Amino acid sequence: MLLQFSSAQGPAECCIAVEKALACFLQEAKNMGVSTDILETFPSKHGLKSALVSLDGEQAEQLAQDWCGTIQWQCQSPLRPRHKRKNWFMNVTRFSPIQPIEESEIEFEFTKAQGAGGQHVNKTASAVRAKHVATGITVKVQSERSQHANKKLAKQLIQWKLNEHQSQQVSALDKQRHHSHYQIERGNATIIFSGNEFKRLI
Repeated sequence: MLLQFSSAQGPAECCIAVEKALACFLQEAKNMGVSTDILETFPSKHGLKSALVSLDGEQAEQLAQDWCGTIQWQCQSPLRPRHKRKNWFMNVTRFSPIQPIEESEIEFEFTKAQGAGGQHVNKTASAVRAKHVATGITVKVQSERSQHANKKLAKQLIQWKLNEHQSQQVSALDKQRHHSHYQIERGNATIIFSGNEFKRLI
């Protein structure tokens, strides 16, 4: 699964909170035996605007549930000591990762080719219909005389269509992630940290 840590377009103090929260999260994940990979970060002058982290392990689900939502940092601004505001917010959002595509999930059906090509084309089961079970994407190839050649082309065509499908999934995920940067509930925090030492209260 993927977790996105975001300052939610907040001021520099929120970016500091993202960096500190991410460090706490990674340590907690390590303690729980959850493997993590930081896939992407967007740094700011102070801290991080956002970070995308992948999780894997038996405790990954529980860890994600504990962290998803609004994170609150109660602290006098380390950048603007005279600033009246003492509550800074960031959020953690969960996304489903793009599922890997396995060629073994392709089913092949062999039929007689139709159309021009003479008696040889029509009498042999050289046409290939290929279906990717997971997505339902189907192609049919009968341009070559041999079943083997058509199967090879069908594989290539399926792969091209699956790559296109995956690109659409990536685009949809990017749109969700972009939209999440503008959504944050300032209040009802899932986790609260306090002070420059970033001590966890709840």
